[in-house]
Amino acid sequence: MNQPKESLYKSIVQQREMLTELLYEPLHQLAEACSHVWADRAKMETVLNEAFPSVPYCKFLYALDTNAVQLTSNISRDGLVAEHFGRERSDRPYMREALLATGFFDKNREQHYQQWPYLREGVQATDFLLCEAYISLRALRPSLTAIQFVRNSDGIVLGFIGADFALRDLPQTHQLYEEPRHWRQFVGDPSIGTVPSQTRSKSVMDRHLDTVLSVVEELILDHGVYHVILHFSSSQAVVWVMDDPYRYRVLAMDMLSDPDSCMAYPKRPYPTDALVPAQQIRAVLDNLRELRFMNEMLYLRSGTLNIFNGIVGLTFSCDGSHYIPYDEFLKMDQVFQNNTHSGTSISKHFL
Repeated sequence: MNQPKESLYKSIVQQREMLTELLYEPLHQLAEACSHVWADRAKMETVLNEAFPSVPYCKFLYALDTNAVQLTSNISRDGLVAEHFGRERSDRPYMREALLATGFFDKNREQHYQQWPYLREGVQATDFLLCEAYISLRALRPSLTAIQFVRNSDGIVLGFIGADFALRDLPQTHQLYEEPRHWRQFVGDPSIGTVPSQTRSKSVMDRHLDTVLSVVEELILDHGVYHVILHFSSSQAVVWVMDDPYRYRVLAMDMLSDPDSCMAYPKRPYPTDALVPAQQIRAVLDNLRELRFMNEMLYLRSGTLNIFNGIVGLTFSCDGSHYIPYDEFLKMDQVFQNNTHSGTSISKHFL
């Protein structure tokens, strides 16, 4: 049953292996240097700042204690960002993974060197975690964090070095994965067969829509996706990419809710001949969200965007379909905001 997904997952695994090989050595050396000045904020910031150019594509560097409390400022290419000193990061996905690993190794010290992945040269990436991609809190963009454990001369964990990366900045070396060819079924909205009394049922996509929209935005802006259909009720998306324009690719929720899926698509600049400006992509996606949740009786089942012809396609619970120029669609912002609950004015536009 999992076989059709293999090529996509294999592409992500290969990308993560390449990044591990690229990032491990500079972070390993940095952890060694920090271990000699640990708990001295000024000296640690000096070490991190001097090492920053050696960590390729890095956005922020920082040190944390074993409780995931930040011991330094964020180090960036523009200098120190002091506001992050003392920040508690234990609830962030990358730190949950690191703290879990720390607890395991404290109780199973003899297995310490059996758990880390091997680099291509056969060198083990000791004390290194390339955490799963996630959506950043501030920029709302797919991001990646590498965590390097810092130990003293006795092998005791002192804390961690964190290195943040914007997914769009990281290199990619692979080709676009091949879409599987087989029958794929997605169960839709259970209300579809009871039109007279239909109400919107909360789909899996509805529950993860913030992440889904951020992933879709990233794919459009930086990974060559030019046409997307979002099936809100049955929780999948269909995308077309400029690298392979004659074939579409179907993304189920396990990929739409995982920012790592962006790494399966080669980076591509946003096309200069697209009718939809890059800075308007998020606004279009946010309007689709408003239509999805505007009313329990009248709501969006699927939405489509093509950046080259600039058309937004809409299919509603009443089985009505609309194709609207993106700029006209964005002018309806105020209508959405004022009528999300009643749906009365919106109904005049779409029924």
